[in-house]
Amino acid sequence: MAATTHRDLLVWQEAMILAEAVYKATANFPKEENFVLTSQLRRAAISVPSNIAEGAARNSSRELAQLISIASGSLAELGTQVELAARLHYLESNEHLLAQVDRVGRLLSGLRKSVRGKAAMQH
Repeated sequence: MAATTHRDLLVWQEAMILAEAVYKATANFPKEENFVLTSQLRRAAISVPSNIAEGAARNSSRELAQLISIASGSLAELGTQVELAARLHYLESNEHLLAQVDRVGRLLSGLRKSVRGKAAMQH
């Protein structure tokens, strides 16, 4: 049975877990980072499941592929920001977050391949 909404997509579910983890991890960042790194991390984390949801709601494989690409870009941005936060010693450990970034990345890659395959079959 095909996914009926974005909530049925494993990649969206895992991206939501990642966003929640980022919010929790950034809760104790220094106050001077509230409008800089904390905000950037949270925006990138929110962007990933949001773009997946938007793409799943579209009626076009091409639009879905474009929004998966945007989600992938946000995920790469998030991974970089997590690494920077760790280098600045704002995170005790970044291993859990980076593992979840990698998991979501693999799932996005699989979805991208699936969407490209469907788009090729439609032409």
